[in-house]
Amino acid sequence: MSKWQFWVDRGGTFTDLIASAPTGELRSLKLLSENPEHYADAVLEGIRRFTAAADIATIPMTDIDSIRIGTTVATNALLERKGVPTLLVTTRGFADALKIGYQNRPDIFALNIQLPEPLYSEVLEIDERLGADGRVVRPLLAQDYLAAFEAAYQRGLRAVAVVFMHGYKYPAHELAIGKIAAEAGFTQISLSHQVSPLVKFVGRGDTTVVDAYISPVLARYVQGLSTALPGVPLLFMQSSGGLTNAANFQGRNSLLSGPAGGVVGAVKTAAEVGCKKVLGFDMGGTSTDVWHYKGEYQRVYETQLAGVRLRVPMMDIHTVAAGGGSLCYFDGSRFRVGPESAGADPGPACYRRGGPLTITDCNLVLGRLALEYFPAVFGSAGDEPLCVDAARLKLAGEAEKIRRHSSEKLSLEQVAAGFIEIAVQSMAGAIKTISTQRGYDVRQYALACFGGAGGQHACAVADVLGVDKILIHPLAGVLSALGMGLAAVSTVADRTLAWPMDTLVEEQ
Repeated sequence: MSKWQFWVDRGGTFTDLIASAPTGELRSLKLLSENPEHYADAVLEGIRRFTAAADIATIPMTDIDSIRIGTTVATNALLERKGVPTLLVTTRGFADALKIGYQNRPDIFALNIQLPEPLYSEVLEIDERLGADGRVVRPLLAQDYLAAFEAAYQRGLRAVAVVFMHGYKYPAHELAIGKIAAEAGFTQISLSHQVSPLVKFVGRGDTTVVDAYISPVLARYVQGLSTALPGVPLLFMQSSGGLTNAANFQGRNSLLSGPAGGVVGAVKTAAEVGCKKVLGFDMGGTSTDVWHYKGEYQRVYETQLAGVRLRVPMMDIHTVAAGGGSLCYFDGSRFRVGPESAGADPGPACYRRGGPLTITDCNLVLGRLALEYFPAVFGSAGDEPLCVDAARLKLAGEAEKIRRHSSEKLSLEQVAAGFIEIAVQSMAGAIKTISTQRGYDVRQYALACFGGAGGQHACAVADVLGVDKILIHPLAGVLSALGMGLAAVSTVADRTLAWPMDTLVEEQ
């Protein structure tokens, strides 16, 4: 007998679920990611509803084949700086190396340079050094540092990132100090030669710190699901586009977990209708993800996310802060959209929770949302439909601001259309960044539109780009979740390989 399979994309605003029933039928569900008054976890609540269980404890575990999940838990922890207090352990003399970084100047005309705050709380320098050839320059007396680790643990630090010079190639000292950290009580110990076995101290170090900082947050979430669903195989989507089991799912590989599922889902479904050149347009509640595909997945191996350098394989996805929940307001001189988002709680004004004006409200007022097809999951009881009057009231407030500052009287519909035009230009500009600015002729491509808000803007974005073909899958609103079901179990790894030049033989 067949069993249930669940494919999940846990986003910042909504959690999308697709269930493959024992009968083979596909069913979909969209829930607010945060709705503490009605359920503790959207993933578990969705599974409970699909299986018609009375509560989480009565979900029929033996009837579930597997659950495949993409999650933004670690991403949100990084964006909001809500990881665990982390201790950076490094070779003596390199305490400031990660803070100094590469001395890049993103804004070359800025006189007051604002450096991002480091993720680590403290630095412990270790008197050790290995040479580039593995020779011991300064021996490590690991046991001498046990007291320092114990003191750090007592001060509330809970994660350790170990980054030694040339550790990527000669890990003996990192392994030794990792054992001392474990002896002191630390359970999250990220060693750079395991996290990012690549040459370049700064990139390797930053990636190791990120892994130490967010992995415990991710581990708590994974452990919570595992405890609630005992015996059920859990597979998680990695940033590289492959699934892995819960035990191997690490913070450094999870930062594009949900969007990567969208790439796989869009590419696989586009191939079914013969499209081999695809521009991805995934507009969700918080942001819009765009990407480019021309026969093979485009990946990057070094990038920057939320002000942090990372060196891990991940899908080449460009994100802009323009989603259905993006805040819309008049700042006294111009219309503004985002980057802030209303999220799931309180959400847009029309969610009946006292939220601000958003893109979703603008679309609702313009008649682009069919209330009869929108889930009734709003209001204090979680069972009411969207409220048009609340959206119109917020728009009226912005229209009054515009009248006071410019003496221009605009209708509510004109104000709403203005905000949407700004969002469209922002999203089209993001697609140009990963396509035309790289030399690709977008007229040869299809725009694969998905995400909860994508269909409302696809035609306008295509017009700006000059694209005449749009793909909208029947499950476009939950296509990232579908991608979890279509993805393969795989991993992408990188490491430094070096050969001496004198061993090379010139071909005659």
